[in-house]
Amino acid sequence: MSWSKIHPTKLSTEGMVLLGGGSFLMGTNDSEGFPADGEGPVREVTLDSFYIDPYAVSNEEFIRFVQETGYVTEAEKYGWSFVFHSFVSPSVGLAERMNVPGTPWWKGIPGAYWYQPEGIGSTIEGRGDHPVIHVSWNDAVNYCHWAGKRLPSEAEWEYAARGGLVQKGYPWGDSLRPSGQHRCNIWQGKFPEKNHASDGYVGTAPVHSFESNGYGLYNVVGNVWEWCSDWFSSEAGILGNRVNPEGPEHGSHKVMRGGSYLCHSSYCNRYRVAARSSNTPDSSTGNIGFRCVADYK
Repeated sequence: MSWSKIHPTKLSTEGMVLLGGGSFLMGTNDSEGFPADGEGPVREVTLDSFYIDPYAVSNEEFIRFVQETGYVTEAEKYGWSFVFHSFVSPSVGLAERMNVPGTPWWKGIPGAYWYQPEGIGSTIEGRGDHPVIHVSWNDAVNYCHWAGKRLPSEAEWEYAARGGLVQKGYPWGDSLRPSGQHRCNIWQGKFPEKNHASDGYVGTAPVHSFESNGYGLYNVVGNVWEWCSDWFSSEAGILGNRVNPEGPEHGSHKVMRGGSYLCHSSYCNRYRVAARSSNTPDSSTGNIGFRCVADYK
């Protein structure tokens, strides 16, 4: 089902956060970053005002979308999705569909989709307030269309995630654990063998977990990767527009931001506000979700 066949609901901005337009310093030149990802250079970007959801879209919200529209996600159509190895039961693992070279911790599991996040026999019971996962970029766009909203541009996402701070590494400052307190849901331990979960979560956390940033947004880093509207390019920061940038006109991968519960400094130090990654628009995994924005009119 494409978005053109989904009747949008009337946009309600109730509960959304209105961010006034303005300029900010996007990207980073910090040595902790990944230059090959196109995190830099630091540049001044100007944006119009927009609304943004304080939380990633939850399972409860996605259920309402599916019940009203009958939407079938791409993972359901394909019959499988990627699940992190430690969440796969031995019996299910025997039937895995696909592995990714270089990342053996990802298992292509038959029957895995948003309502059965670990495959056949699993459920989202007790996880209604957790972010919906196993949603592709295409799925996210369809949800946004139904809700009368859209995905954020990459620039809008970073502007919002920074929470008003200037060139800080995280939404709350430069220390990952200020005063020894966990501020996001990321991997604790030795990746990918052992997650000590000292932040309280082995997998996803409720969308309202931890403290919000300066703009009242929750879990903009860690928990789940969040889709953005832009096509990915490692040269976007060099060649891109500086006023309401929307990314390249064409591409093969879409931008993802914020990192996830599987990010660790030894492997994926991308839970920083300037960090970037990407995936194909039809891809889904157990650590990708999204949040919505809307134009200010």
